[in-house]
Amino acid sequence: MIDLESIGKTQYRKGIPASPGIVIGRAFILDTERPHVAAECILPERVDEEVERFQAAVDDVKSELLRLQNSLEEELGKEHARIFEAHLMMLEDSMVLDGTIRRVREDRLSAPLALTETIGSVTAAMERTDDEYLRDRVYDIKDIERRLLIRLLGRESDTLRHLSDDVIVVARELAPTHTASMHKERVTGFATEAGGRTSHAAIMARSLEIPAVVGLGRMTDLIDQGESIIVDGTLGIVAYKYDQSILDYYLDRKKKYEEFERSLLKLKDYPAVTRDGRKFELAANIEIPDEVDSAISHGAEAIGLFRTEYLFIARDNPPTEDEQYEAYRHVVEAMAPSSVVIRTLDVGGDKFGPRGASPREENPFLGWRGIRYSLSKPDVFMRQLRAILRASVHGSVRIMFPMISSLHEVRDAKQVLEASRQELRTSGTDFREDVEIGVMIETPAAATIADMIADEVDFMSIGSNDLVQYSLAVDRGNDRVAYLYDEYHPAVLRLLEQTVRSAKKRRKWVGLCGEMAGNPLSVLLLIGLGLDELSTSPLMLPEVKSIVRSTSYNSARKTLQKALNMKTGSEVRRYLEGIFRKRYPEISATELIG
Repeated sequence: MIDLESIGKTQYRKGIPASPGIVIGRAFILDTERPHVAAECILPERVDEEVERFQAAVDDVKSELLRLQNSLEEELGKEHARIFEAHLMMLEDSMVLDGTIRRVREDRLSAPLALTETIGSVTAAMERTDDEYLRDRVYDIKDIERRLLIRLLGRESDTLRHLSDDVIVVARELAPTHTASMHKERVTGFATEAGGRTSHAAIMARSLEIPAVVGLGRMTDLIDQGESIIVDGTLGIVAYKYDQSILDYYLDRKKKYEEFERSLLKLKDYPAVTRDGRKFELAANIEIPDEVDSAISHGAEAIGLFRTEYLFIARDNPPTEDEQYEAYRHVVEAMAPSSVVIRTLDVGGDKFGPRGASPREENPFLGWRGIRYSLSKPDVFMRQLRAILRASVHGSVRIMFPMISSLHEVRDAKQVLEASRQELRTSGTDFREDVEIGVMIETPAAATIADMIADEVDFMSIGSNDLVQYSLAVDRGNDRVAYLYDEYHPAVLRLLEQTVRSAKKRRKWVGLCGEMAGNPLSVLLLIGLGLDELSTSPLMLPEVKSIVRSTSYNSARKTLQKALNMKTGSEVRRYLEGIFRKRYPEISATELIG
C-alpha cells in the first residue's frame, strides 16, 4: 500500500475498492438528504386540497420512476431496470399512502409534515424488525420520501442528467434513481460514504468501467462542491486538498496504469499459457447478465462464477422460473461454446434475498445461508434448478452449489437436482442431461474433506474470500478485525494446497473464484498450486493473463513451496513483493499489489 503522506501534503479517506482505475476530476456533491420540513398545521378547509396535492406528488414521482426504469432498461438491460420494482411498490404501499392521508385529515398536518411522520414510523419499524430484507430497504424508502418532498415543497430536484462537465459523483450513497437519470458520458467516477462491493453504486461502476470507491464513511462534508479530487479505485483511496507533488504522483501513476492496461488488452485473444506450456483457463465473475459483455471484451474464456443473488434482491417475491431462464440464457448464449458456471442462490451472511429469506440472526455468517437456505426452500431451489437446466440447451452450463460443509448437503442437493430433471422430463421440456455438477469449497470443513467431496461431484471451485474468513474466524467486513484478514496466512495456504491436491488425486477439475484470483501478488501462488482455472472480475483479467504468460509453472511451484514453509502471512507477502519488484516492475509500477 502506498504511503501518500510520504509523497506530499494531502487529506484522504480509505474505503472499499469497488471498480479499478484512477480518475482525477471535479467533485459533484450529490445531496441525497431530504429537504427540511417545517412543523406546519393546516386549516380544515385546506384538508381536501392538501390530500390532492399529496396524491399528485405520488403520481408525478411514479411517472418519473417509470420513465427512469424504461430509460435504464434501454441503456443497460432489464436486470438493472428491475431494481426500480421495489421503489414503485413503495409508492403503492398502504402504510405510506393511507398513513400520510390519515395524518392530513385527522391531525390536520401539512402533506410534507404528514409524509415525514409517516415515513419515520414506517422506517423505525423496519429498522427494528428481524427481517433483513426490510431493514435493507430503509434507504430506498427514504429516497422515495425525498423525491415526494421535493415535489411537495416545489424544490429543484438534484439531477445528474444535465451535467455540462465531466465530474466525479460524491454522495452518501447512490440509489438506482440517481444513476438511472445521470448523464453517463459525463460521470467519470464514484465515491460513496456507504455501500460495499455488491452495492448498486459498485455494480454500476463496474458496468460502466469507471473507477469507484465505496464505504468511505464521512466524506461529503469534507469535500467542497467542484473541488478537485482523486479516486483510486484500485487501492480504495479518495484524495482531496492535495498539493502538487500528490497530483504529479497520481498523474504519473494514472498514465502508467492506462498505458499498461492498453498493452495488456492486446493479450485479450491469446491463451493463458505459462512459459513452460501449462494452460490455465481465465474466467470472469459476474453479478448481473449484462456484465457478460465486459467479460468478453476483457478476454474471459468462460464465466467461472455467475452470482445469481442479483435476480432475487430488492423484490418481495423470488423471480419466476421464466425470468431466471431468460437471464441465464442471455449469458449462456453470449458465451457459447465456452462454459458458464452458475452458482445457485447464496443468500445469508452479507447477502439478502427476497422478503423473509433471511430472518435476523445473531451470527448470519454461521447461520442460514447458501445451500442451507436452498435445501430448506425446495420450491425456490427447484424453480432455480429448472431454469438453469432449461438454459443449458443454449450452450455449456455447469451448476455449482455454495457454502458446502458436509457430504450430506452435496447428496441432498443432487437429489433435488434430479427431482428437477424429472419434472422437466415429465413435461417434455428440453435440457441437457450432461450438465456438470460442482461445489464451492469455502469452509475449512469442505477443504478438509475435499477428497470425499470430489468423489460426489464433477468439479470444485475454491471461494477464497469465505475460506479465509472462516479459517481465521475474521469477519472481513468488520473494521475492528479487518487487519487479521490475511489470505497468505499459513493455515489458508495449506487448505488451498490440500484442496487442489485432493481434486487432482481424484482427477477432478478445480478452480478458484475469490479475490485472490484477481490479486496479481497472489497469482504466482495460484499458478504454483496447479489450479485448472482462475476466475475474477473482468477488469482484472488482463493483468492476470500477463502474469501467467510471463512466468513458468516450475518456478511458480518453487515459489509456492517456499511460501508453504513460511510461518506468517506477512513473511509470505514480503517474499512475494520482492519477487514482483524484480520480475514484474511494470505491474509494480501501477501499484496493483496494494
